[in-house]
Amino acid sequence: MPKLIFIEADGTRTEVDAPVGKSVMEAARDGNVSGVVADCGGSLACATCHCYFSNDQIADLPAKSDTEADMLDFANAEVKDGSRLSCQIIVTEAMDGWEINVPDTQ
Repeated sequence: MPKLIFIEADGTRTEVDAPVGKSVMEAARDGNVSGVVADCGGSLACATCHCYFSNDQIADLPAKSDTEADMLDFANAEVKDGSRLSCQIIVTEAMDGWEINVPDTQ
Protein backbone atom coordinates (compact mmCIF):
# COMPACT_ATOMS: atom_id res chain seq x y z
CA MET A 1 0.00 0.00 0.00
CA PRO A 2 1.42 3.41 -0.90
CA LYS A 3 2.39 5.80 1.86
CA LEU A 4 1.74 9.52 1.52
CA ILE A 5 3.44 12.14 3.69
CA PHE A 6 1.37 15.23 4.44
CA ILE A 7 3.33 18.29 5.53
CA GLU A 8 1.28 20.89 7.34
CA ALA A 9 2.14 24.60 7.36
CA ASP A 10 3.71 24.30 10.83
CA GLY A 11 6.04 21.55 9.58
CA THR A 12 4.13 18.66 11.13
CA ARG A 13 4.64 15.56 8.99
CA THR A 14 2.03 12.81 8.98
CA GLU A 15 2.66 9.59 7.07
CA VAL A 16 -0.48 7.69 6.14
CA ASP A 17 -1.29 4.44 4.40
CA ALA A 18 -3.20 5.34 1.24
CA PRO A 19 -5.24 2.54 -0.34
CA VAL A 20 -5.02 2.46 -4.13
CA GLY A 21 -8.30 3.65 -5.63
CA LYS A 22 -9.21 5.94 -2.73
CA SER A 23 -8.79 9.69 -2.98
CA VAL A 24 -5.86 11.52 -1.45
CA MET A 25 -8.44 13.39 0.67
CA GLU A 26 -9.80 10.11 2.06
CA ALA A 27 -6.28 9.00 2.93
CA ALA A 28 -5.65 12.29 4.73
CA ARG A 29 -8.98 12.19 6.55
CA ASP A 30 -8.56 8.56 7.59
CA GLY A 31 -4.99 9.31 8.67
CA ASN A 32 -6.14 12.20 10.87
CA VAL A 33 -4.28 14.92 8.97
CA SER A 34 -5.73 17.92 10.78
CA GLY A 35 -5.05 20.38 7.96
CA VAL A 36 -7.34 18.55 5.52
CA VAL A 37 -10.88 19.39 6.67
CA ALA A 38 -12.90 17.80 3.82
CA ASP A 39 -16.21 19.39 4.77
CA CYS A 40 -18.12 18.09 1.74
CA GLY A 41 -16.74 14.56 2.03
CA GLY A 42 -15.34 14.57 -1.48
CA SER A 43 -18.37 15.70 -3.46
CA LEU A 44 -16.50 18.62 -5.08
CA ALA A 45 -18.67 21.15 -3.28
CA CYS A 46 -16.02 22.98 -1.23
CA ALA A 47 -12.29 23.63 -1.20
CA THR A 48 -11.42 22.36 2.27
CA CYS A 49 -9.20 19.55 0.99
CA HIS A 50 -6.94 21.94 -0.91
CA CYS A 51 -3.32 20.70 -1.06
CA TYR A 52 -0.14 21.69 -2.83
CA PHE A 53 1.54 19.19 -5.14
CA SER A 54 5.02 19.62 -6.60
CA ASN A 55 5.52 20.29 -10.31
CA ASP A 56 6.77 16.72 -10.80
CA GLN A 57 3.67 15.35 -9.10
CA ILE A 58 1.31 17.60 -11.08
CA ALA A 59 2.86 16.30 -14.30
CA ASP A 60 1.85 12.77 -13.26
CA LEU A 61 -1.76 13.68 -12.40
CA PRO A 62 -4.79 13.98 -14.65
CA ALA A 63 -5.68 17.55 -15.55
CA LYS A 64 -8.05 19.31 -13.19
CA SER A 65 -11.62 19.61 -14.35
CA ASP A 66 -13.30 22.96 -14.91
CA THR A 67 -15.39 22.33 -11.79
CA GLU A 68 -12.29 21.70 -9.68
CA ALA A 69 -10.67 24.87 -11.04
CA ASP A 70 -13.84 26.82 -10.18
CA MET A 71 -13.93 25.38 -6.63
CA LEU A 72 -10.29 26.37 -6.07
CA ASP A 73 -11.46 29.98 -6.48
CA PHE A 74 -13.13 29.51 -3.08
CA ALA A 75 -10.01 28.24 -1.31
CA ASN A 76 -9.08 30.19 1.82
CA ALA A 77 -5.34 29.75 1.26
CA GLU A 78 -3.30 31.04 -1.63
CA VAL A 79 -3.89 29.10 -4.84
CA LYS A 80 -0.58 28.18 -6.46
CA ASP A 81 0.45 26.33 -9.62
CA GLY A 82 0.45 23.04 -7.68
CA SER A 83 -2.93 23.60 -6.02
CA ARG A 84 -5.38 20.74 -6.32
CA LEU A 85 -8.39 19.51 -4.41
CA SER A 86 -7.21 16.26 -2.90
CA CYS A 87 -10.67 14.72 -3.23
CA GLN A 88 -10.12 14.71 -6.99
CA ILE A 89 -6.79 12.86 -6.90
CA ILE A 90 -7.02 9.07 -6.86
CA VAL A 91 -4.19 7.20 -5.16
CA THR A 92 -1.99 4.98 -7.33
CA GLU A 93 1.00 2.79 -6.49
CA ALA A 94 3.24 5.37 -8.20
CA MET A 95 2.41 7.88 -5.45
CA ASP A 96 4.24 5.90 -2.78
CA GLY A 97 6.42 8.30 -0.80
CA TRP A 98 4.87 11.49 -2.18
CA GLU A 99 5.14 14.51 0.08
CA ILE A 100 2.04 16.69 -0.15
CA ASN A 101 1.91 20.14 1.40
CA VAL A 102 -1.18 21.32 3.24
CA PRO A 103 -2.07 25.05 3.29
CA ASP A 104 -2.12 26.99 6.55
CA THR A 105 -5.89 27.41 6.37
CA GLN A 106 -8.83 25.68 4.73
